[in-house]
Amino acid sequence: MADDVVDSMEKMKLTSEEEEIIAISDEGRLEALESCQLSLIGKLLMCKPFNKMAAKNTIQRAWGVDDTMQILEVGPNLFQFKFQFEFELNRIFKGGPRSFDNQLLMLQRRKKGMTVGNIIMETTSLWVQIWGAPFDMFSPRVAKEVGDRLGVAEEVEWKNKKDDINLFMRVRVALPISKPLRRGGFLAGSDGECSWLTFKYERLPMFCHYCGILGHDLKYCAAHYAVEKNGGNIVYQYEDFLRAVGARARVPVH
Repeated sequence: MADDVVDSMEKMKLTSEEEEIIAISDEGRLEALESCQLSLIGKLLMCKPFNKMAAKNTIQRAWGVDDTMQILEVGPNLFQFKFQFEFELNRIFKGGPRSFDNQLLMLQRRKKGMTVGNIIMETTSLWVQIWGAPFDMFSPRVAKEVGDRLGVAEEVEWKNKKDDINLFMRVRVALPISKPLRRGGFLAGSDGECSWLTFKYERLPMFCHYCGILGHDLKYCAAHYAVEKNGGNIVYQYEDFLRAVGARARVPVH
């Protein structure tokens, strides 16, 4: 949408009045500034029509917030969530859940100068479990390095030394929604010896079992349709083994 506006402006010849800048004082925008201060911008990655009122009610219940949180529709599948308290905003932004009816809800903090036209939603944050690492590589630093290869590592779980269960490492990652989910990867130390890691995703919303991309299923996958139409051999590489079963309480690294 932002590119469309730029293209439109380049073709437009402005009148002298249109070129005038309408200056707004800080006093004139004070109420709007205060109202937006504690806001998240969210986009539902939907491939089918949905009941917006039901979506708002479900999100409020899932987040455990009351009517003091205001939900405004500001664009196509785009919402502004206005909070009364900073701790609630932080709790939702870090903990979610980030889905509605198994559909992905992407969230980002409101930034100065943000408009419907310049919002870019390219990632979503999910907790990733890292299975199969050698015992001598179980550490928050290794988890962060792995997370940074998947996307951008935002938070890493720190395990208490008294914990007697150490099955996997956990890292919250901002994952690019335009790429297939990573099923695993090779991990190597300085000696060059490789180990295969398996990735499992907590609270994983809808994803395509054919192309592995978030936000649609087989019914809405163009690549799957093309192969099916041409009578090609269909192999589903992305299955529910990507879903993590259960999740333990996390202690983030600061």
